[in-house]
Amino acid sequence: MLATLYGRALDSERPESVLHDDAAKRAVERIDYDFGKTGMTTTTAVGVAIRARVLDDWTREFIARHPSCTVLHLACGLDTRAHRLERPETVRWVDVDMPDVVALRRRILPEPAGDYALVASSVTEDAWLDAVPADRPVVAVFEGLSMYLTREEGHGLVRRITGRFAGGELLFDVYGSWGIKLQKLVPAVRNAGATLHWGVDDPREVEALHPGLTTVDSWRSVDLPHREALPGAGRVQLKVVGAIPKLRDVGKLLRLRW
Repeated sequence: MLATLYGRALDSERPESVLHDDAAKRAVERIDYDFGKTGMTTTTAVGVAIRARVLDDWTREFIARHPSCTVLHLACGLDTRAHRLERPETVRWVDVDMPDVVALRRRILPEPAGDYALVASSVTEDAWLDAVPADRPVVAVFEGLSMYLTREEGHGLVRRITGRFAGGELLFDVYGSWGIKLQKLVPAVRNAGATLHWGVDDPREVEALHPGLTTVDSWRSVDLPHREALPGAGRVQLKVVGAIPKLRDVGKLLRLRW
């Protein structure tokens, strides 16, 4: 959580910033922590920003098509997506994360304007979702979450969201099975002592969880837009990874619709 916050803040300081997340920069300045412990570099920071930018853009597109919709931002952490995205007053925005994260978020980040709710709950529980009215199209955004869930938890979450709402989109990132195997090579994961579980190699695994659920976009991390914003060494590293079959699929961003 702190690593990705710091990554977005580092990106915001660059003249060629991808995300322009000034709210993240202000949040970092308020936290008494040695962010060097995150292992975040300029290259990995820009990578974090690129991932967030794609998910932001997809969310903007959904809101443009459905100006009276519900946005579910799952495992929101200290992400400032609710601050970054301009939206009409008709949008209902729900941020969800664990109670201790929500308590920290209230201390660090100002509450966004508009129809906004911050819910303290594990996303794997049922009560928080049951409390969200199912009267509008929904877009569920979950960044940096799926890989921390078990396969059963991930499948259950997708089934509950798609089963509750008549239509919408799921926007999220996944690790492939090789990404799960190589997880300790990721500094943010290793330094946090975290463990990744669920790997998705084929979006059809997710499509099978609900009738009519269809993949709209499936982008490898090595093929994402804004790659030109990476430092030179980062661009070279991306080309090398992209040339190795097992590594080019270690991470993807998915957009599914039902």
